[in-house]
Amino acid sequence: MYGTTHTRRAAGTVAALSGLLFAALPAQAAHAATTPANPGFESGSTGWSTYSAGGQSAASFTEAGGHAGSTRLSHWSASAYKVETYQYLSGLTDGTYTLSAWVRSGGGQNSAYIALRNCGGTEQRTDLPPTADGAWIRLVTSVKVTGGACTISLNSDAHAGEWANFDDITFTQGTTGLSVKGGDLSTLPKNEAHGAVYRTASGTAGDAMTILKNSGMNYVRLKVWVNPADGYNNKARVLAMAKRAKALGMKTLIDFHYSDAWADPGKQVKPAAWAGHSYSQLRTDVYNHTYDVLNALKAQGTTADMVQIGNETNAGMLWPEGSTDNWSQLGGLLTSGANAAKAVSSGTKVALHLAKGGDNAGTRWWFDNAVSQGVPFDVIALSYYGYWHGSLSELQTNLDDTASRYGKPVLVAETAYAHTLADDDGLENNVATAGQLVTGYPATPAGQAANLRDVMNVVEAVPNGRGLGAVYWEPAWTAVTGSGWDPADPSSGNAWENQAVFDYDGKLLPAASWFSHR
Repeated sequence: MYGTTHTRRAAGTVAALSGLLFAALPAQAAHAATTPANPGFESGSTGWSTYSAGGQSAASFTEAGGHAGSTRLSHWSASAYKVETYQYLSGLTDGTYTLSAWVRSGGGQNSAYIALRNCGGTEQRTDLPPTADGAWIRLVTSVKVTGGACTISLNSDAHAGEWANFDDITFTQGTTGLSVKGGDLSTLPKNEAHGAVYRTASGTAGDAMTILKNSGMNYVRLKVWVNPADGYNNKARVLAMAKRAKALGMKTLIDFHYSDAWADPGKQVKPAAWAGHSYSQLRTDVYNHTYDVLNALKAQGTTADMVQIGNETNAGMLWPEGSTDNWSQLGGLLTSGANAAKAVSSGTKVALHLAKGGDNAGTRWWFDNAVSQGVPFDVIALSYYGYWHGSLSELQTNLDDTASRYGKPVLVAETAYAHTLADDDGLENNVATAGQLVTGYPATPAGQAANLRDVMNVVEAVPNGRGLGAVYWEPAWTAVTGSGWDPADPSSGNAWENQAVFDYDGKLLPAASWFSHR
């Protein structure tokens, strides 16, 4: 049903036949039971009912090509359509239930989603992501049932030729949701110092952190550099930002780079003050620096809720001593940082962080080594930018596998998407051309919002409640002269402003509404 004209034509033939069947047969009776009938559509549409206010019921049909079995439910029509395929459940014990479904979509619809409705409260829904690669994605949505009944609902409101697939439906007791809906606000103080102005969606000027908190953000991520040239992202600045976050009731994730500037997969430069130190001394440096910052946070009443020991440490940290070429030494450095964090507060969660969102083999290799070295950790943190780190299905595969393999919760510690390809400060942006974009997500405010929504939905679907959430990277780093990327160069610019969640007038963009994700 995806990717080729031939498949769409075949679907159209099935749709036409389905129309004849719908014309010849009476509407199906609603299925009354506590579990869904025919959840894999192996018996065609038995147990499922179809509704279309516009008389387009034929746009819902079953056909070959299931996720696990041989058959799937498809929504498609050669003309614009709006259709719902649903199943009514009754006799339920009141409580919280979760709907799970495997889906695919060509994208472009006005809306396409799975939902639980008529359950005694507000309808809960999860939107289908566009899946240009044809891979299936598992989605979940949960609802509190009161009154013993609930309706499983699969919906499409689409233009001509747009399609969606659904399969392997489950409805079980339990709840879903995200506990971390965060943003990295490390550059906010520098932006503010250089005159940045932030506005609500309605245009009212205000404090950026407060605006984001009021949108649902509940975690603030703050990076720590050792002795940065510009005096930002150091211990004192982090302490001040943590106070602001805690005053708003937000939690903190402290991100140790163990460098004087950016640490990422391509560079892990030792702080100048540690440059000549032996490996043994570096272990002490890591412990002391980590303890010092976290203990100061604790002393002012802002104990860190989570801490990253290193940033995007794909190839290690504190090169060359802490390179992945020498895992015993890297393991020792990571352990020193983790031990320091726990010495300050046993309740602080220790995360290890890679930029390998869709790279399951690479993530496994790294964490297998960390485990073999006895490195203690509580959370697996991954960066995921759709431009660089694979498809959503690859992200899902990696999150699901690592959560299960290591028995740890997983966090997308960095994600972002462009709301425009226009530049606002003269420095070419990291994402600047249409060719860099992810299929199905235009560089528009709506495209940015959909991308964040779909990343969060994939994290929410990690089995056994092990998907913690997502942290948007630098949502408030708008273009302001003087607040550039290089701490040693005041004239450096910002290559990220088109991925902030404030537009070029400083107004909050729709993506921020997803910080209120359930």
